[in-house]
Amino acid sequence: MAAGTRIAAEQRGHVAELRAEFALRLKGWRVLARRWKCPSGEIDLIARRGDLVAIIEVKARRTLVEAMDAVTPSAQRRIMNAAALWHGRQKDATRLSIRFDIIAVPPFPGWPVHVERAFE
Repeated sequence: MAAGTRIAAEQRGHVAELRAEFALRLKGWRVLARRWKCPSGEIDLIARRGDLVAIIEVKARRTLVEAMDAVTPSAQRRIMNAAALWHGRQKDATRLSIRFDIIAVPPFPGWPVHVERAFE
């Protein structure tokens, strides 16, 4: 990927994450982290509502199907490994339930689609 194309894709990703975060906040979620990084990988968004924590992969795609297909089994494993590390660092880890969601962000003015329990 050329440098200009990579930068444009990264900017689209940042905007998609902000749009996803806004949609989550409107639904009563508290966003704990954005782009949380560790040696296992990166988690786009970590959000909490009560004792439920959603580990969220954000995909900027034209359709929900394209977004779902973009989260490959290897990406799912990477996200789950990173989530295990994040979860282990939480003081109230034993109380928390973790689930893995995807938010598909279509081109503007489309609204983000939140797919709960997208993978396990």
